[in-house]
Amino acid sequence: MIIAIDGPAASGKSVTAKKVADKLDFLHLNTGLMYRAVTLHFINSGVNINNETDILSGLKKMSILFDSMDSNKILLNGQDVSKIIRNKLIDSKVSEVSAIRSVREKLVVQQREIAKNNDIVIEGRDIGSYVFPNADFKFFLTADINVRAKRRYEQKKIKDVSLNNVLFDLKQRDKYDKNRKYSPLVISDDAIVIDTSDLNIEEQVNKIVKIINKER
Repeated sequence: MIIAIDGPAASGKSVTAKKVADKLDFLHLNTGLMYRAVTLHFINSGVNINNETDILSGLKKMSILFDSMDSNKILLNGQDVSKIIRNKLIDSKVSEVSAIRSVREKLVVQQREIAKNNDIVIEGRDIGSYVFPNADFKFFLTADINVRAKRRYEQKKIKDVSLNNVLFDLKQRDKYDKNRKYSPLVISDDAIVIDTSDLNIEEQVNKIVKIINKER
């Protein structure tokens, strides 16, 4: 069974998906970490993201793996980069890198391979719309932009970064994700939309699990 959970940044996808997977005893795949890892690889390797030949060369020299015991632990070329890929520099670059068609094509192949013959909860931006259009369940989490900004601000608590800065960055990220040419952030026609503005994590998780258990 494949459960797709999509939505914009700070809508609660990651924690919710992990907890849903735990409750159902499914695998969990955070595809956003994969794109962050690629971004780090490109930065470290000096890849020119405006040059397709350079991009393809960089992708060939990259290996991304998840720790089999911890779905939030990701290895880039054998190194644990789980913490460093959540920094401000990656935040500022990941949308641009994740919009590159060849990057998405490479990672989608890997995502589909991971899901093959597994019960899995997969989160991202285009899981239900593109990666797994025939997913058994599709959820789209959303929330008021101000609520999302506050969540991200509390989560990051970066020195010298104001709530207004976080709000601005989220608006830019939304604009980029929704308007990118290849595989943009959209709500699938058959997705169940859940507004998390007034829900805590446990309420979000229980709502999703209840829907799944009722239908399967």
